[in-house]
Amino acid sequence: MRREKRNEREDEKIKWGKLISFLIAIILLGVAIAISMTQERTVGELNYNNLRGNNTLNTTPMAEEASSELSKNVNEVISSNNTITNNTTGGDNEEENDDEINEIKNSLEVNTNNTDNNTTKQNVNEEDKNDKKEENKDNNIQEDTKVETKFIFPVEGEVVKEFAKDSLVYSETLEEWTTHMGIDIKAERSSVVKAVADGTVKSIKNDPRYGLTVTIEHNDGYTSSYSSLLTAEFVKEGEKVTQGQTIGSVGNSAVFEVSEDNHLHFELLKDGANINPEMYLK
Repeated sequence: MRREKRNEREDEKIKWGKLISFLIAIILLGVAIAISMTQERTVGELNYNNLRGNNTLNTTPMAEEASSELSKNVNEVISSNNTITNNTTGGDNEEENDDEINEIKNSLEVNTNNTDNNTTKQNVNEEDKNDKKEENKDNNIQEDTKVETKFIFPVEGEVVKEFAKDSLVYSETLEEWTTHMGIDIKAERSSVVKAVADGTVKSIKNDPRYGLTVTIEHNDGYTSSYSSLLTAEFVKEGEKVTQGQTIGSVGNSAVFEVSEDNHLHFELLKDGANINPEMYLK
């Protein structure tokens, strides 16, 4: 009985020993596994960081290479598709190409026509400009060669009273100082009075101040007036006269100058304003 109990105790000890050994083995294995996993995790993190750094440095060139490769592949696919399409469609594409070529030709012809039209317009404008320049030149030549109107004395004699538009001269008839809008040329009674320049007889009348008066219009806005005449029977109103043509004779019909000797009262106007005749008579 004792031996059996002893054997049973020894068996139990052996069982417990095996169990404890098994548990210890399991614990050690778990520790070893944990240590191994920790080391692998650390190494993995290091490798990940290294790979991440390398990828950051090489991202741009790799992307560029990938993009270029992708573009090449796409272009190759497109070209191959076009080749296949061209081979399969044949005549239809040729007709479409012919239509496109015709459209391009038409557009080119339109552009050419527009260019020709623009060129023609430019040429016309240049011709118009040249014509205008020629006209201006001709006008300038005509203006340069245009002869200024020249006047001769209407009667031979001495100037006894001068032009006094901005000053005063003494009037023997009025016995006062007054303005004098022309000149008085002393001459014998019935002396011939001549037109100072070519023109047209504007009027023949009896002026209440200066007596029998003939007025002649000339070129360039000039007007001549012959007063205190004895006669004016040689011309009529509206008649064209030439320089030196007889228009009347010297008298003493001017009421404002009746106290003076026989003379011609002569006035010269430019654009309606009295000017000094002595500055223009030759």
